[in-house]
Amino acid sequence: MMQEDELHGDVVDMDRPVTVLARETVYRGAVFAVEDMRIELPAADGGGIPVRRQVVRHAPCVVMLVHDTAADRYLMEREYRVGSDRYAYGIPAGLMDPGEDVLQAALRELREETGVAPADEAAMRVDMVGDYYSSEGMSDELAHIMVIHLDRWRAVPRHLDRDEHVWSAWVDWEELNAVGVTASNSIIAIQHEAMRRLREGLAAGTR
Repeated sequence: MMQEDELHGDVVDMDRPVTVLARETVYRGAVFAVEDMRIELPAADGGGIPVRRQVVRHAPCVVMLVHDTAADRYLMEREYRVGSDRYAYGIPAGLMDPGEDVLQAALRELREETGVAPADEAAMRVDMVGDYYSSEGMSDELAHIMVIHLDRWRAVPRHLDRDEHVWSAWVDWEELNAVGVTASNSIIAIQHEAMRRLREGLAAGTR
């Protein structure tokens, strides 16, 4: 077993903030920008350690697992994902617009992508799972992840962007877990729901 003093051999003082020496936007696209940064980490001896990092500047996003409670089924999507170069299965998600709060963005994206909207406010319960960075070593994208339980819902027109091509369908819990979702933010939502289902199943078994 490693001794405690072997775990703290770094020369960086992690109780002090870093200093940004320089930053330059080297790419700006429709969805994200890339920034090249020179940073000074505070050294334990009082000096500084220069490092260089590139970061993807990305708008925050919402990720939602949507549960039709009456039929006990879930919304699943499929679309081409350039990062994995495949038609990937996932759950509804999208970027937040300026001025939106998290739930407003989630319900807007849900309507636009899938044509599903809560029947009314009383028909919806939301489990806020948490806020997580998608890849904090290279991007500042913050994902607001939730599970939306709909007791009643209504169909509304979809409004996809010109270059969006999204297939969506209601599936049961077993199929959702069998298709092979690989996006980490989606997996967080699905695992959160799996724990809820397990707790409720255990509670029902003890009655």
